[in-house]
Amino acid sequence: MTVVDSDAQPVTTTVASVDLSAQKPKFAPIKVSEASSKGKTAKESRMIPIPPHRLTPLKNEWMNIYTPLVEHMKLQIRMVLRTRSVELRNGPETTHETSLQKGADFVRAFAMGFAIEDAIALLRMDDLYLETFEVKDVKTLHGDNLSRAIGRIAGKDGKTKFAIENTSRTRIVVADSKIHILGTFQNIRMARRAISHLIMGSSPGKVYARLRNVSARLQERY
Repeated sequence: MTVVDSDAQPVTTTVASVDLSAQKPKFAPIKVSEASSKGKTAKESRMIPIPPHRLTPLKNEWMNIYTPLVEHMKLQIRMVLRTRSVELRNGPETTHETSLQKGADFVRAFAMGFAIEDAIALLRMDDLYLETFEVKDVKTLHGDNLSRAIGRIAGKDGKTKFAIENTSRTRIVVADSKIHILGTFQNIRMARRAISHLIMGSSPGKVYARLRNVSARLQERY
């Protein structure tokens, strides 16, 4: 290829050929023991505060929480009653660097009010998330108006909440004016939109119809 500079003198340059058939390199996942340059395990820890009303359920379900975290995730865990918290940290046997974060999410989900059977899915699946928002994030309500909005979310005997959970394939916990949702990103968005419509004053029948339509479209797409 010939390039002409400002002095109008021809300059000849050579363009190196690029091998487009070369594949991208593939690297094996790094282990926790390899995170440090000396080959030692990088010590990390998490502290999850436990609300007062969840301390008794935590004590009753302690072995169901302890067993999967220690035996399967290879984490170290302890309950600190003085600070009302649960502390987690990785140990020499921890093989995956995501184990600590998954364990913290599992304990945090239980502290929010989710059942053990639902929260343990955070340890088994990679595409599950937790989302929390308040009623005032959607609409500012006070007094009886706030109570009625929470009642619309729950429904009679919890039927509205169960219907949203079954249609969106999520799990929902209503704790006073806070709403916690456990599920995949797409399903959380679907459930939050339905709850927001209820807070704004939509009737449960209209919300059910919207949920069924969205769920049907998602099933056709995937």
